[in-house]
Amino acid sequence: MAAPEGSGLGEDARLDQETAQWLRWDKNSLTLEAVKRLIAEGNKEELRKCFGARMEFGTAGLRAAMGPGISHMNDLTIIQTTQGFCRYLEKQFSDLKQKGIVISFDARAHPSSGGSSRRFARLAATTFISQGIPVYLFSDITPTPFVPFTVSHLKLCAGIMITASHNPKQDNGYKVYWDNGAQIISPHDKGISQAIEENLEPWPQAWDDSLIDSSPLLHNPSASINNDYFEDLKKYCFHRSVNRETKVKFVHTSVHGVGHSFVQSAFKAFDLVPPEAVPEQKDPDPEFPTVKYPNPEEGKGVLTLSFALADKTKARIVLANDPDADRLAVAEKQDSGEWRVFSGNELGALLGWWLFTSWKEKNQDRSALKDTYMLSSTVSSKILRAIALKEGFHFEETLTGFKWMGNRAKQLIDQGKTVLFAFEEAIGYMCCPFVLDKDGVSAAVISAELASFLATKNLSLSQQLKAIYVEYGYHITKASYFICHDQDTIKKLFENLRNYDGKNNYPKACGKFEISAIRDLTTGYDDSQPDKKAVLPTSKSSQMITFTFANGGVATMRTSGTEPKIKYYAELCAPPGNSDPEQLKKELNELVSAIEEHFFQPQKYNLQPKAD
Repeated sequence: MAAPEGSGLGEDARLDQETAQWLRWDKNSLTLEAVKRLIAEGNKEELRKCFGARMEFGTAGLRAAMGPGISHMNDLTIIQTTQGFCRYLEKQFSDLKQKGIVISFDARAHPSSGGSSRRFARLAATTFISQGIPVYLFSDITPTPFVPFTVSHLKLCAGIMITASHNPKQDNGYKVYWDNGAQIISPHDKGISQAIEENLEPWPQAWDDSLIDSSPLLHNPSASINNDYFEDLKKYCFHRSVNRETKVKFVHTSVHGVGHSFVQSAFKAFDLVPPEAVPEQKDPDPEFPTVKYPNPEEGKGVLTLSFALADKTKARIVLANDPDADRLAVAEKQDSGEWRVFSGNELGALLGWWLFTSWKEKNQDRSALKDTYMLSSTVSSKILRAIALKEGFHFEETLTGFKWMGNRAKQLIDQGKTVLFAFEEAIGYMCCPFVLDKDGVSAAVISAELASFLATKNLSLSQQLKAIYVEYGYHITKASYFICHDQDTIKKLFENLRNYDGKNNYPKACGKFEISAIRDLTTGYDDSQPDKKAVLPTSKSSQMITFTFANGGVATMRTSGTEPKIKYYAELCAPPGNSDPEQLKKELNELVSAIEEHFFQPQKYNLQPKAD
């Protein structure tokens, strides 16, 4: 058993113990040799990077660079993680051996350590099958949303997706879904973490992944799930005849990830001509050779090749998935010839409006509105709240992350409610609640149908977005981040905000902008509530404060769970009728500058701004 940090062992002794254990247990020759080499060289610094601390299993599972040691994703840490997860599931589900679990993977690979998503998925499957538990292991790469879909569709106990989504190429991840089809939330993360620590030594058959190939417990759900997913998706096609006739052309990029064939199939399911694929990016490639970061959220840099192809083929709309196809970015050619990349909030406004409009056409009975819901995360635009207020359905906000929206959506569905849509500003959309997570495949084809429908009215996406803002009030947003690698500095910055005007006094203004309310989800304080206690769940392990301003501005500052960033999200919400977006933009820019200067204080805390 590894000595936990703070167990009284000196750092060097703990390191020696961890590495000795590693040499006994690791059967991957590449990672084993790498560790032996570091020991022979006496390279303490590298050994510390590999063995300093075990990857922490959080509510998003694991995410780290591939490589040797307990701090990295590799064959041995995958085996250890899965053994812990398996023991935890056995305690939670008496019918685990009847129902089983699903496992899938993206196209990531790391030749120097022998790690790949496919290999990790096979090792995870081996762990469960060795314990007599059925495993539905996809035979080939799939989008991440196929795992929660399969959990719900086949009524399984859990799901594992091996992916690092849009992270840099050396990273990989282990994402876990519960039997309700949503990502796990606390306390499961802590329970799984503890079970991993109790099951570190590989079980007798842990390394023998050939045993699964002949096992009756191994099922390949690829063909049936592919078929059933697209059958379910067809229910969200509202204008088949428009789709058949449309002249709107689309370009799609999967950014060297898994999305290509699935988006092609989605378009066919909607009777749309499949989009032109960016040839250099359509096939999976773990090197991501054409992009600096494989993340469409980064905007125009990732879309350069898409714009070039769209200009060549006279396509007006670009659809971009991230490498595991759970997110979607959309860009539209403007009359000026410029490309406009919609922000996550703008696309959220368009898709929310569209799904509500389409639902309303099918459900003329106004009384159904009282059981109809839309959700978005607390750092996302409040545009859905404005639409809900005017149209009479319910809007709820949740904590950041689709784990919260997925779990809340499931609760509502189980109460007989209709959940039409959920989104977060980081280009994540749940357009079809048969997947209780963000899904870039369904979002891509639904965006394409929306654009095709608008074209019949001679409207572009940009014009429709403006119409939404005119009707429901402008919602102008701006988000960015500062980079900070030092946890103590981050803590100091947030403690300064909590003790701004002396002890336990939050700021009353930011520059010239008066603050009307403060919610701190790290401490659970919310001065807009009668008892000053926040309604949303709080977490001491992450920093998050929201400021509401007297001018209709809202700004949230928070730390990132997966990156060394302090992020901010600012929005100016104007009531309908205040239709001077340029003036609102100017005011928002002034507010953001004040927040950067007075609250972030980048010089004082030595923060690096986001690189453009």
